[in-house]
This record gives sequence, C-alpha cells and structure tokens, in this order.
Amino acid sequence: MKKLLFSLLIIILSTSCSSEKKQLDISGEWTVRLDSTDVGIKESWQGNLFETSMQLPGTTDDAGLGTPNALEPALSKPQLLYLTRLHNYVGVAWYSREISVPAQWNDKELFLDLERALWDTQVWVDNKKVEGHEESLSTPHRYNLTPYMTCGKKHILTIRVDNRKRYDISNGMAHAYTDHTQIKWNGILGDMTVRAMEKIRLESVQLYPDVKNKQVKAVISFSNNTPTAEHALLSMKVSAKNGSQQLEEQVKKMDVKAGASSVELLYNMGDNPILWNEFTPEMYQATVTLEANGRVSEIKEDFGMRQLETNGDKMLMNNKPLFLRGTLECCIFPLTGTPPMNKEGWQKVYAAAKEYGLNHLRFHSWCPPEAAFEAADEMGFYLQVELPAWVLTIGQDSSAVRFLREEADRIIKNYGNHPSFCLWSLGNELQGDFTILSAMLDELKAKDNRHLYVTTSFTFEGGHGGWPESNDDFFVTQWTNKGWVRGQGVFNQLSPTFDKDYSESVAGIQVPLITHEIGQYSVYPDLTEISKYTGVLKPLNFMAVKNDLEKKKLLDKAPDYLMASGKLAAILYKEEIERALKTDGISGFQLLDLHDFPGQGTALVGLLNAFWESKGIIDGKAFREFCSPMVPLLRFPKAVYKNDEMFQAKIELCNYGNDILTNKTLHWDILDKGRSVKHGEIQVGELKFGYNGKLGEISVPLTDIQNASKLEVCVKVIGTDYVNRWNIWVYPEGEKVEWGNVKYTRNYDQAMAWLNEGQKVLFNPDWKKMKGIEGKFVPVFWSPVHFPNQAGTMGVLCNPAHKALADFPTDMHTDWQWWDLNKNSKTMITDSIQGGTPIVEMVDNFTNNRRLASLYEGKVHGGKLVLATFDLQSDLENRPVAKQMLVSLLKYMNSTDFDPTIIENFEEIKDMFDRNSK
Repeated sequence: MKKLLFSLLIIILSTSCSSEKKQLDISGEWTVRLDSTDVGIKESWQGNLFETSMQLPGTTDDAGLGTPNALEPALSKPQLLYLTRLHNYVGVAWYSREISVPAQWNDKELFLDLERALWDTQVWVDNKKVEGHEESLSTPHRYNLTPYMTCGKKHILTIRVDNRKRYDISNGMAHAYTDHTQIKWNGILGDMTVRAMEKIRLESVQLYPDVKNKQVKAVISFSNNTPTAEHALLSMKVSAKNGSQQLEEQVKKMDVKAGASSVELLYNMGDNPILWNEFTPEMYQATVTLEANGRVSEIKEDFGMRQLETNGDKMLMNNKPLFLRGTLECCIFPLTGTPPMNKEGWQKVYAAAKEYGLNHLRFHSWCPPEAAFEAADEMGFYLQVELPAWVLTIGQDSSAVRFLREEADRIIKNYGNHPSFCLWSLGNELQGDFTILSAMLDELKAKDNRHLYVTTSFTFEGGHGGWPESNDDFFVTQWTNKGWVRGQGVFNQLSPTFDKDYSESVAGIQVPLITHEIGQYSVYPDLTEISKYTGVLKPLNFMAVKNDLEKKKLLDKAPDYLMASGKLAAILYKEEIERALKTDGISGFQLLDLHDFPGQGTALVGLLNAFWESKGIIDGKAFREFCSPMVPLLRFPKAVYKNDEMFQAKIELCNYGNDILTNKTLHWDILDKGRSVKHGEIQVGELKFGYNGKLGEISVPLTDIQNASKLEVCVKVIGTDYVNRWNIWVYPEGEKVEWGNVKYTRNYDQAMAWLNEGQKVLFNPDWKKMKGIEGKFVPVFWSPVHFPNQAGTMGVLCNPAHKALADFPTDMHTDWQWWDLNKNSKTMITDSIQGGTPIVEMVDNFTNNRRLASLYEGKVHGGKLVLATFDLQSDLENRPVAKQMLVSLLKYMNSTDFDPTIIENFEEIKDMFDRNSK
C-alpha cells in the first residue's frame, strides 16, 4: 500500500501556518482504515498510521472505499429508488496522520475544527482520548486539544467517524441523513484546522439588528481559562463591506471573569444604515477585539441590517410586503453526494434559481454549511432552514428530542448572524407529540428573534396541518381546513379556469401562509444526462430506461417524451404560481421542484435537471414572466371559446419589487400567430406594493376569428421588462359536423363489418367500458415508483402538422384545451398493434415505456380506420373541443390525405373493447 511522506507533510503544515490567524490547515493526505465490525477501540487502533491513504476533506466514496456496487441497470426498485453509490460504506472509519503545531503556540489553547461530519466523531492524540464526542449533522465538530498536545512535537492525530444512524430523526428520508439525495457518506468535509487561541478570548459574537432604532445589539461571549478575572479592553467597529461606510469604534473597559461570561453592547449604526434585502444585499462587517494581558483576541462577523416581521397575514421585509418565490433544496449534488463547502458551489445554485425568478430556498429537513449562507447573503437570497427531522413519532424517543434541541442551539451559534437565514422550521411533515414541538418552538423564539418560526413544514397529523399552530409566526401547508392551496387538488378535477384563487381557503388565517411543495409534476427522463454522472453516483435508473427504450425500439422517441411531458409540467407550474400570486392572503410558495429530485423512486419533477441545468423545456426569461418581483396577471373564466362569445378578462398585477411604480401604462394585446387582432392600454396611477386588483378589463368580441385558432393574450408594463402571456382557443360556432363518406360507430363488430366492405370508419368506442389507462389531464404525481397506484401517463404527444389536426390547433404537447378530451377518455396500450400510426400518443411513465395512444389510424381489410378513444359523441354542443376534434378528423378522413398504413392484426385487440357497445 501507498505510504505517506510524513516528514514532508509536517514541513508543509508548519510552514503554511499563519502567525496572524494562528491556524494550521490539516487537510491533505490521511491514512484510513475501515472498521465495519466496530472493533477499533477494543483493539486500540488509535495512535496508529494505516496502510491505505485518501484525501481529506473527502469521503470514502471519493476514495473508492467500501462495498463496490454489484447492481446492473434494471427497471426494478433498488435501481429506481435513487442514484446508485459506486462504493457504499456505512459504519466506522478511522483516519490518522502525523501533525506538528508550531512551538511558539505553547502559551495558547489548541482547538480542532472539522467543518462537517456524518454523524459521530471521536478524536485521539497519540493514544490519548480527547474528551467528549461530537454528533452534529449541521455544524462543525470542535475539540479542545490543549491537554493532549505539546507544541513543536510530532503527534499522531486520529479521528474516528461513525456514520451509522444515531437517533430516530427519520426513516432514511430526512435529507440530513439519507441515500435518496445526499448519501450516507463517511469522511470529513470543508475546513479542517487546528487553531491557536488565547486563554482569555472572545468565544462568539451574535448580532441582532434593530432597524427601527438604527442600531445593532451585540451579544459577546468570552472564555477566561485563567484562575482570576482580568482587566480587558473591548472594542467594536462596524464598516460596510462595499466601503461606503466606516462607523465609529465603540470601546469598553471591563473585567473578564474566570470561566464563561458574556456582555451586551448596543452599537449605533448611524443615520442611514444600508438595509439588506434581495434587491440590495449590502453587508456590514463587525470587528470585535478583546485585549487582555497584552494579548489580543479578534472576531470578524458579517451581518445585514434587515427587519423581517409579520403583520397579520403579510410577511414584511424592511416594512415592505415580501412574497417568497421558492423551491426546495434537498441536498442534491449528484457528483459528490455531499453539499458544496465553498461559495462557488452555492453561487451556481442561487444563480440558477435567480435566473428563473426565485428569491427563496427551503432546505428540506437539513441545514446547509457556512458557504451556503455566505453566498445567499451576498446574492440576496432568503433561506428557510430546518432541523434534521422528518419523523412521524416526535416525542417517543427522548434522546432524539434532546439531540434536536442541541442541534438548534448549535445552528443559532454558527449561522444565526446571516441575514439570509430568514425562516426556521422544526422539520418536514412532522407528526407525533405537538406539545413537545410547541415547547421547542417557544424556546427558539425566546433565544433568537432574528428569524420567523414554524412548528413544521406541513403535517398529516390528525387535528393539525389545516390551521396554524398557536405560536407559529407563519404557516406552511398544502391545504387549510377550508380547502386546497395548491393545484394538485384542483387541476385534474375541475375544468380549466383562470379567474380562481385560494382566497376562500385562506380566509381567517392570521399569519403569513406559504404553499407547501407545489407542483410535483413528473417529467420524462432526459437520457442525455447520463454522461454527466462522472462522480461517485451512477445513474442506473436512467441507464435502465435507456436500455428498455432501445429494446423496444423507442429510443428515438425519448427527446419527444421529455419535451411533451416537460412542456405540460411548465404549463401547470405557471398556473400554480399565478394562483398563489392572485391570492392576497398568500405570502409565498415553495416549488417541488424547479430541479429534479433523484430519490424517492426517481422523482424527476424539475424543469431543470439535478445539476441545476436546463433541460430545454423553458428558459429563465420565459419563466420569469410569471415568476418575478412584478407579474402582470389576468383573470378569465376559461381557456376555450366559440367565436360568438366575448373574451372578457380582468387585468391585475403583483408588485413585490423594491419600489412603488407610478403613472404606468399597461398594454394588452391579443395575437393570432404573432399578428395583433385587438389591443388596448390602461393607465394606472400607482402600482402599490403587493397585490393590485381591478386595474382594468379586456372585453373583446371574437367574431372576427373565423377559423379554429390558438390566440395569445399578452399584458405588459410599458417601460419595464415585465410581461406575461396566456393561450386561449377559439372555435367557429357555426361549423357543422360533416360526415361525408365516413361511417361512425362505437361497436367493434360494426366497425369490422364496415372495414371489410372497404369503408372509412371512425371507431369511437365507449371509453367508460373499454380497457385501457384512466384518462388524465395532469401527469404522474411525484414518481411512478414512489406512488405506483396512479394512472401513470405524462401528457399528449402529437405532430401538430398532421393533417388530421389541421383544424384542431395544438402544439406537440398537452395544453389547457386538451382537458376535456383527456378527462373523457381511456388511453390505449398499443404495443401489440402491428402497423398503422398513432395520431395522438400519450407519454407513458419511465417504469413501463409502453406505446400509448388515444387516436390511431390504419388500413384494415381494405377499409380505412381512425380509432379514437376520446369521447367524440356526448353533448358536443357544450363540449366545443370534442366537437372541433371531430370536425378536424372528418375533414381529414374525407380528404385524399387520408391514406394510412396497414394494421396487420387489428382482430387481436378486440378484447380491448366492449362488444356490446352501440
């Protein structure tokens, strides 16, 4: 095995030490030994150097240690649950190396800092056990090495990491400890240092901005590890990080008593403190210095002057209404299986989210590292942090409750100063003893007023979840006691309407409400991603889908499956967001998700992939039209019209920007293939903060639309980039159903008889009586693996240029006009049909990859057939979409263009249909 060059490393370590920072970087090459049977302590592995080496910071996965993966791509649960670790190790691992700290540190106290580990660590210096152990999933592990080290002398530092589950915080699902997103890695991440500190020193500085009084309260903690109190000089100075302000230094003479102590200072921020928010993320730096016995201890802390509060059902940032446009972050980093520990990694995340108009991230059941907060501070991003908990039995395990309480204290100490740290939840969808949760929330609110708190990010617990808890500062839910607040419960059940919001559902709620995990619309896998997985995780799930498509000769369809399902998801996300914006009592939404979730059965619900990169479905500019600080909105009753109707709509707008706008012009336009059909303008004196309703109306007769058309309604704010648009469909009222030479039947035997006669036949079986897949408008919810008992289709796929659709304007994917047809249909499984051509396909989910269709054509026994499993018979005068589809089909079937290929085995699918239908 490879041996370490320890002498050289010691020289490097010693010379890289900064005399000012008094900090020794101990990252680099370490020796490692896996201890799968947990015998290392008994056999005294501490104080030894091992034969195998690896890099720290890093993980055993990075080093290729652990059980190698033996799975092959397959459409089975182990491969489809989540990405596959190439090397899996859960257990104890020992890491050791020689270190030497400078001799000039002999009058200092020495502390080891390990920025992040999973889950439990213990430390030895040579053969001496360092007191205590650390078990935080969220904050650095810190050890006092002073009694165990001699400065200037070589020592063997040994770290034992045990990544086995310690407490019942989740059934393997909380993202702080899981294999679904973040892996259960073993190793150490981030900074690894030994720090030299004064015996009398600053321990921490917590900063509490007070915008109203233009000051900041500093709670300064000290450690005095000498026998007596010592005279000291404490100073604090604040400066703007952009260099625009240098505030006056404040000095205080004091005695620092032996042991631990603290003091509070009120620091004047001047007449014009710069406020922090998403638009002006300006930061200050506080430099706090303690001088005692000629020795200086210094801490620099960054902070932002911001005032986050609530007023009834409104959330306010610096006294302006705040609307959170958020998505989840579930520790999804597929190359490493671990979160980035540098700012650059997080800047990529926030930049992608900002490109799509977001200003908020919810860290679902985990807390990110320091770099995530630093990047969010600088980029103006609002974060919701959660304790590492997704448990249904809160209170049953007292040790888990103790752990969560202690974890909360550690999070406050390490990350509480960050202005981006805005919201705090005790966990995801918690269930159990809510009296314990309520007490924990009260404790946190009493300790730290810099954040807004909520008991749980939604819950299914009986008697809870439909209304805020009594001490919640805000409320996260998918429904209230009065109804849904997300489209999952609406879009498939009710015909499309765009004049609805959730006002009735939120009426009476007295705290700000954020809608929980809206979306979850599954998108077909983007198989071009496979080559991106160059790290510790292998996409056996994606590879299995690709292999299955190749086997079924469908691989060339994969890009279309992706685009058709993705476009439908984007349409639904747009309406989800706009309904929230139209509801005056809603203060934000949290998408699930803007980007893919690779776990829980491969939940590919994102418009971006798991790398925060575009799939080509919708770009940021288009998404920002309905997801940005200012969004024009339109209320109208339906998507489909006859041309003897009026198109009537109300123009509204949400302004959650940094300024009230005055004397603005709203321009509206109705476009047909880019050509203006009708337009107008509305003068608005003021666009106030928040929701602006009843700004104006559109009322336009549609009589000029003579042909079936898809129109675009566009509203924009002149002089700004803010614009939004919606599709409507208009069909000619007077158009008759012309049967011509086409025979229509719902009966299989009759269809066969006519086909044998060489007739043109529109076979439209009774969808309620035939075999097939339930017709749906919305796609798969979340994942077909995680939730297998659902229809499992993912939207329409068609060729808009097909002559059968010449009078039925459509894109290649589902849009709102398809709702009636899809709901009143069955989807055929057409794998067994030999020959013919689908006109309208349905995208199947990736676990099945079947050929599916709702409209099919072919020649049978000398006749020509169109097989339609939409309802094209019932109540056509009140179902204009079905009527228009029928009109378009009949025109095609009566034309010379109707020349389909032969279906060779139509008789073999007769069992799909009810032979008794008339």
